[in-house]
Amino acid sequence: MSPLVLIFLLLALSSAAYFFSQRRMLRQTRNANVARLNSLPEHFGTLGAIWAGAPALLVYFVWLIFEGDILMAQVLAMLPDPESMAATRELLIGDIRNAINNPMSYQMASEEVRMAADRYHELSQTATLALTATCLSVFAICSALVLKFLTPRVRARVRVEKIIRGFLLLCSTLAIFTTVGIVLSVLFEASRFFQAVSVTEFLFGLEWSPQMAIREDQVGSSGAFGAVPLFAGTLLISFIAMLVAAPIGLMSAIYLSEYAPAKVRTAVKPMLEILAGVPTVVYGFFAAITVGPALRGFGQSVGLDVASESALAAGFVMGVMIIPFVSSISDDVITAVPQAMRDGSLGMGATNSETMRRVILPAALPGIIGGLLLAISRAIGETMIVVMAAGLSANLTANPLEAVTTVTVQIVTLLVGDQEFDSPKTLAAFALGLALFFITLVLNFIALYVVRKYREQYE
Repeated sequence: MSPLVLIFLLLALSSAAYFFSQRRMLRQTRNANVARLNSLPEHFGTLGAIWAGAPALLVYFVWLIFEGDILMAQVLAMLPDPESMAATRELLIGDIRNAINNPMSYQMASEEVRMAADRYHELSQTATLALTATCLSVFAICSALVLKFLTPRVRARVRVEKIIRGFLLLCSTLAIFTTVGIVLSVLFEASRFFQAVSVTEFLFGLEWSPQMAIREDQVGSSGAFGAVPLFAGTLLISFIAMLVAAPIGLMSAIYLSEYAPAKVRTAVKPMLEILAGVPTVVYGFFAAITVGPALRGFGQSVGLDVASESALAAGFVMGVMIIPFVSSISDDVITAVPQAMRDGSLGMGATNSETMRRVILPAALPGIIGGLLLAISRAIGETMIVVMAAGLSANLTANPLEAVTTVTVQIVTLLVGDQEFDSPKTLAAFALGLALFFITLVLNFIALYVVRKYREQYE
């Protein structure tokens, strides 16, 4: 049985345990002539499903986490003289994994690697059968315990709420530790970069040429790590994108929430939000094939020199991509403004436009700012559109008609290549990521200040 089929089977059995526990409690209540259940039948059903299915699902996910390491350890233990291969252990593991996942690599591998891959497949099939039997056995044992301990007097609601509260606490804790781990890893790698390159050169340098010399006689590898051109290109493209997305998204949200008839809103809003589901690579193709050449042709017709890959093309298409984010969030915020504020303003003789400008928009301003900051973060983190429409040139310019690049594009470029991982060129990606982290942090502090200031006035 495949792992996917197994998990669906466990979920189906847990659903069956839910309905069985619910009906069993109702049946016992009638037979025992008990006045009422301690909790609602839905709580008993949920508790029965959790008691029966959660341990089996836990066994399943724990095995998935450690399966690869356990099976690989078994395979390596079967190889002859593993101590003599300690120096090449990681290389051997990589060759075995390639042979397992890639038939072409399997054909080109050595006899020893093919034998190890075959043994891995055999152990994997055996482990899948053992996992299936173990999970079903655990489910059967837990179901028997449910039949024994789940009675009408059990405080099912309290226990279900404790389990859900504990699960939510676990998820929030994992999210916190994941964030802390990401920040610490970026800080550690960035500190290694700043041991080779000064912070002053990185933050205030005007030239970005991260290619380092691999050999002593190699030329053309200056190794300049001035990030100002990257920051300037990121801000320029994000500014152009927000010039497109902010007014269009906000005005469309105002129209849909306050002026559009119900039929128009029902038809237009889903069509507008379809833009959010279009892959960014499609926007990149559109910018590179349509918008970029169109802007260049228009520039030539009026005597302007427009690059085939320009910040204007990337920013314009990125703004179109961001419109649904601004519109959807602004629409939800404006709709959430209490109707009493609208009625009070209209009752005092204000027009619809005056009510919108002087009452609704100020009250919804914190949420609108949050949506705009989300859009800015989306623009700063975009990569594909910039790669295809703005290029990779680290130019320090404020001219939107020239080619520029952004921080995220350079992070991808630095981490792809034949440079060793501990070189300044590769470690520069972590320094750029750390800079983006602080920029986002500053934006969040500004947003919190504005939200707190206006929330005091309108709550």
